[in-house]
Amino acid sequence: MKRYNLIFIVMLLAALSLYSKSTLAELKLGFVDTVKLMEGAPQAKSAQSRIEAEFAPREKELVALQREIKKMEDELSRDSAVMSEAEKTKVEREVLAKRRDLKRAQEEFRDDLNIRRNEVLAKLQKDMYQAVVELAKDEKFDLILSQGVVYTSERVDITDSVLKKLTKGN
Repeated sequence: MKRYNLIFIVMLLAALSLYSKSTLAELKLGFVDTVKLMEGAPQAKSAQSRIEAEFAPREKELVALQREIKKMEDELSRDSAVMSEAEKTKVEREVLAKRRDLKRAQEEFRDDLNIRRNEVLAKLQKDMYQAVVELAKDEKFDLILSQGVVYTSERVDITDSVLKKLTKGN
């Protein structure tokens, strides 16, 4: 990925060197800090809250199952001396089965959460892209850069303007 950014920058510099100095002076450039957008966009905060609310019940179930297993293990260690061998074996199997169920449920939870986050992230990235393009057209930018930039001055950083546009669209 870094190699592609370097190739892009070299090509961009080569293309810009073909312009005359007067054309370069008229060129309107901008930069967008996508990390700052992701952190500051109200859509990102709202999406995070929705995901947390969506997955909270399942997370509570996992915690309850963990507590149940812990309780069973504590009872087994405390009462194993007075249990019959058959009863002890039965409880150990129940604990083992519940551990397997917990592990499977945790993996499903993580997978579902990751899938949901990726869906939300894709939509958020699309919204951010549209906001940048709209702002670029409205304010007549010739070129907007994002990641792979080593330095930008405040004059070309339009991140705050894009954040305002995203806030208005929310």
